[in-house]
Amino acid sequence: MSSLGVSRPRAASLSLVTAGVLWGTGGLAGAVLSERAELSSTTVAVYRLLFGGAFALLLSGSTGRLRCLPRTVEVGRRLLVTGVLLAVFQACYFGAVTLTSVSVATMVTIGSVPVFVALASTVLDRHTVDLPTAVAVGSAVVGLVLLSWSPGEVVDTGNLVGGLVCALVSGASFATLTLVTRRPVPGLDSLRTTAFGCLVGGVLLVPMAAWSSGRLSELLPPARLDVALLALYLGLVPTAVAYAAYFRGLGGARPVVAALSALLEPLTAAVLAAVLLGEDLGVVGWCGAVLLVTAVASSYLRPTHRSPEPSKSSEVRRGPSRPLKQERESRYSPRDDTKR
Repeated sequence: MSSLGVSRPRAASLSLVTAGVLWGTGGLAGAVLSERAELSSTTVAVYRLLFGGAFALLLSGSTGRLRCLPRTVEVGRRLLVTGVLLAVFQACYFGAVTLTSVSVATMVTIGSVPVFVALASTVLDRHTVDLPTAVAVGSAVVGLVLLSWSPGEVVDTGNLVGGLVCALVSGASFATLTLVTRRPVPGLDSLRTTAFGCLVGGVLLVPMAAWSSGRLSELLPPARLDVALLALYLGLVPTAVAYAAYFRGLGGARPVVAALSALLEPLTAAVLAAVLLGEDLGVVGWCGAVLLVTAVASSYLRPTHRSPEPSKSSEVRRGPSRPLKQERESRYSPRDDTKR
C-alpha cells in the first residue's frame, strides 16, 4: 500500500511535467505554422483545438471508451465547462498578443495562473498558503518575468491596459480549468475530457477566427504537405497528448503544483528557440530560466505530509486484548473450577 501511495504522486508529477514540456513545443510549432501558412493566431488556435480533439476522439474510439461514455448531466456539464474555458483561455491570450506582444501576453497569462490557483485554493480549502508554496510561486513568477521580459518593447498605454486585462482573464480561465478538472467525474477519464473539451472549444473559436481573418477560406484544412504536417503535430502532441497528461496528473497533485507545471511551457519554448532558431536569451533570460526550473522542481520535490498509518504490530497488540481478557475470565470462572 505504501508503494502505491508513493507511485501515484510520482506518476502525477511526471504527467504534469510532460504536459508542460509538450506545450512548449506547441508554441514553436504554432509560430512556424502561422508564418508558413500566413494564418492568424486565432486560426492556429482553432486548428490546434479541433485537430487535438479529433485525435483524442479517434484514440478513445479505438480503445472502446466512447461506447461506455455516461450520458449524465454531470458529464455533459464537465465537458461543456472544459470547452468554454479552453476557448476563453485561447481567445483572451491571442487578444493579449494582438494588443501587446507575445512576451508580455505570455508573461502575464502564464505567470498569473499559479497566483490565481493559490488564492482560490486558500478560499476553497479554507487554509492559508504556507511559506514554501508562496516562495515557489513567487520565484516562478520572477523567473518567468526575467525569461520573457523585453525592455526594448514599447506599447501604447491603452493597448497595454487592454492587453493586461485579456491576459489576466486568460490566466484566470486556465486556473479555473485546473481547479474544476481536479475533481474526477464518474465514468469520465482524461482522454475523453480532452477530446470533447477541445472539440467544443475549437467550435466556439471558429466565429472569432473567421472575423479576425476576414475570410472563411483560412479555416479550410491546409493543402501544402509541410503545413499539414505542422498542423497535425500541433493537434496531436502539444494538444491531445499534453492536455490528456495534464488532466490525468491533476488527480494526484496539488492544484498549485499543477499550475506551476504550466510555467514549463514558456521555458521549453525559449530553450527550443535558443537552440533551434539561434535566439539569444542573454544572461538575464538564462537566470530566469534557472530560477523557474528551481521553483518548479522544489514544488515537486516537496514531501507530502500524511497522517501516519497504524503499524501491524500495534493492531495485533490491540486486536486480541479483549478476547484474551474474556478467555482468562472464563478459564478461572467458578463454574470451570467445579468441573475440574
